[in-house]
Amino acid sequence: EYAIGSRRLDMCLFYGETRVAMELKVWRDGEKDPLARGLEQLERYLDGLGLETGWLVIFDQRSGLPDISDRTTTAAAVTPSGKQVVVIRG
Repeated sequence: EYAIGSRRLDMCLFYGETRVAMELKVWRDGEKDPLARGLEQLERYLDGLGLETGWLVIFDQRSGLPDISDRTTTAAAVTPSGKQVVVIRG
């Protein structure tokens, strides 16, 4: 976790001058898809870091799903204020 003010981002990767903010969510049986909540949360972290893009990784742990290799996807999404996010589901 990476501290941003009083909040904590799950991962912040640094490579030279590049910073990548990543929020991780787990989707379990009986829960709603965490996409909307994750985008809102990531947006606050991106604002705190002064970044316009980030990554949201959703680990789908619901029962009865195909193997992770058959269901892993990558898609583009936008936060409520328009920041660009790469969403990885698996």
